[in-house]
Amino acid sequence: MLREINDRAAIEVLLREGPLTRAELEVAIGLSKPATAQLLTRLEAEGAVGKAGVRGGGRGPRAQLWQVVGSLAYVAAVDLTPKAGDFVIADVAGQVLAELRAPLPAHEGADIVGEFGKALSEATRLAGLTLPDLANVVIGAQGAFDPRTGFLSSAPHIPGWLGFDVPATLSEQLGVEVTIENDVNLVAVEEMTVGRAAGLDDFAMVWLSEGVGGAVVIGRRLLRGATGGGGEIDWMRVPDPVSVDTGERHPRAGSRFGDLVASPAVARLAAAHGLIAESGWDAVALARREGSEAADAFLDDLARRVAGGVASLVAVADPQLVLLCGETSRAGGEDFAARVALRLHELVLPRTPVGVASVAGNAVRAGALQSALATAREDVFGVSAPILLGPRRPGGGAPGAAVALPDTSPTPSPAPTD
Repeated sequence: MLREINDRAAIEVLLREGPLTRAELEVAIGLSKPATAQLLTRLEAEGAVGKAGVRGGGRGPRAQLWQVVGSLAYVAAVDLTPKAGDFVIADVAGQVLAELRAPLPAHEGADIVGEFGKALSEATRLAGLTLPDLANVVIGAQGAFDPRTGFLSSAPHIPGWLGFDVPATLSEQLGVEVTIENDVNLVAVEEMTVGRAAGLDDFAMVWLSEGVGGAVVIGRRLLRGATGGGGEIDWMRVPDPVSVDTGERHPRAGSRFGDLVASPAVARLAAAHGLIAESGWDAVALARREGSEAADAFLDDLARRVAGGVASLVAVADPQLVLLCGETSRAGGEDFAARVALRLHELVLPRTPVGVASVAGNAVRAGALQSALATAREDVFGVSAPILLGPRRPGGGAPGAAVALPDTSPTPSPAPTD
């Protein structure tokens, strides 16, 4: 048992840090020099690790480097958008082997499975592999995924992907395990792996862009909820606290949070303050450049709106940090995050800091890759990663796996959930 624990610890370090010398690994896992040497010999004989060249520099002999054998498994990750899919293929050590952006149909009646399969096959071909070589595939999509049914919802922008068990159908037709996850959840996975939340146990994320989304991480695991709706604050009803008339009539029950902070609503709010911009992020960037009294009032009103939605997450979860992500958040930067924090602290007891997510590039695809790697590494090495998204298949023992539960999902809105 102790030997297995030490082996897993060594694998975890090598996966996290990359190639290391025996001395570096010895320090990292706290074993003696002979014990570490025996461990490496044993793992090499099992085919789990191999030599990776030498580390030069300094006087004396160069030190042998060791790394995890990446060819033990391969994974794929996909960022699914209304017009295309961004594919990446990697080995179990995390080495990217191929990338591909391919057009994908999303209209109702399209051959979703066939076209997706063709694109995935081409991506694996570019990596020198075939579909059966893949251990698993993780897809990130703009929408809510119900693990009980395998259905996507709140995704009218990709109607062809609605109304069927997406992971089960793709898995059966392609012959490889496929899972699908909300895009903001995957951004949260990437952020807690290599971003500002890497050292945190609990945090919340709010996506402000063309649409709105959210994610909550508790104990370094995503809070998915019984129906996959954990963190989906888009539908939440909140009052509108702005100081100007935006020309909209708000129902007595309050407005949908997504209707207040999605890009079109932010642009309308800016116009009410005399700032004309095509998108929410353009409006925020314009206000920051101008620095006028009107611009300041607009940013403060928007911060009040955002804080009104974030407050519910903070009041229930009391996270260590709230991270804002998406184009509108990036346009606002840390200055806007500070405004949100100020207004948030007027609404809730915890003094939770608010910041901007740090992960750049395609964070959805990167998070999908982290999830796919976590699953493969658990299967191959027995390394249990805390970022795993939940059950591998619907009904896999997660809370809410009882399919007989009533479907309480709201009627899909015409605005997409990011």
